[in-house]
Amino acid sequence: QVQLVESGGGSVQAGGSLRLSCVASGLTFSPYAMGWFRQALGKEREFVAAIKWSSGNTYYADSVKGRFTISRDNAKNTMYLQMNSLKPEDTAVYYCALDLFPGRIWVYGKPNEYDYWGQGTQVTVSS
Repeated sequence: QVQLVESGGGSVQAGGSLRLSCVASGLTFSPYAMGWFRQALGKEREFVAAIKWSSGNTYYADSVKGRFTISRDNAKNTMYLQMNSLKPEDTAVYYCALDLFPGRIWVYGKPNEYDYWGQGTQVTVSS
């Protein structure tokens, strides 16, 4: 059974940094991709970043480009999100997601593209 566990959330002041981690267990083969999404209170879940597991190609939401960096450690089945220059509008619960079975056309920004989800970790940025 595939499980995803996030860690690294917390509270920081604007301009600060945090590093999120997501460990995947129970995999019998490598994922096609993994991604980070976030959901602020009262809002829909939104795409943050994604990474193709084999190639390492990365994809970002415009709102985080230049501030966030997604990476992965294949040997550890772990994905990271380095978040710098954090803003109050980055406050949300951050979820990691894993795509084992991509569609014919991979839509990295859509939540229903992903097959497994973590429980989420809270990130709070104060001004």
